[in-house]
Amino acid sequence: MSEYTSPFAAGPGVMTEEAGVLTGDLELRTVSAPGGAVTAKVRYAGTTEWYRLRGGQCKLVHDGDHRAVHSILVGVLNRPIG
Repeated sequence: MSEYTSPFAAGPGVMTEEAGVLTGDLELRTVSAPGGAVTAKVRYAGTTEWYRLRGGQCKLVHDGDHRAVHSILVGVLNRPIG
């Protein structure tokens, strides 16, 4: 199991399963489970409650790809201007 966390800014927002759209300064956390399943969650920066990112689950062929998937998600979600 591995876990990565990164800050990002979501001007237009990101859709979550539990709370709808979150905007502003957020954090992304991706966690891989045995068998290659990766789950992505977001939260407001500095808070404690995480929300599942809509569509934020995949299964990796190689566990070593988790870091790359996390980096790609940060790149896609980080849109500070909108």
